[in-house]
Amino acid sequence: MKKKQKTIALIAHDNKKHDIVAWALNNKEILTQYKLCGTGTTSRLISEATGLEVKGYLSGPLGGDLQIGAKAAEGGIDKIIFFWDPLSSQPHDPDVKALLRIAVVYDIPIATNRATANLIIKE
Repeated sequence: MKKKQKTIALIAHDNKKHDIVAWALNNKEILTQYKLCGTGTTSRLISEATGLEVKGYLSGPLGGDLQIGAKAAEGGIDKIIFFWDPLSSQPHDPDVKALLRIAVVYDIPIATNRATANLIIKE
């Protein structure tokens, strides 16, 4: 029986987009083992930088965080890498909190920085 390919969602606030792209480049070989998706600009930037296929959802402020949360609740997301900026207020902060809540409720590993992202992609 073939093992199901897991899906990782990739999300980053504006001030962290450079960080997640650099992280994805450093982990490109491991990421090829996963299906990838992400919010609007983040998915596009990672795809352009790495050449990996990243399914894009809406931008976070336009509902992308909620789309990914819904996919997670349906069992379609196995891991979430979310480089968020705790020092900047976000107009869609309730959506961000909803996504974090979904990850906890459905026991989905969620990495919010480089160190935890490195840990969860290697399992």
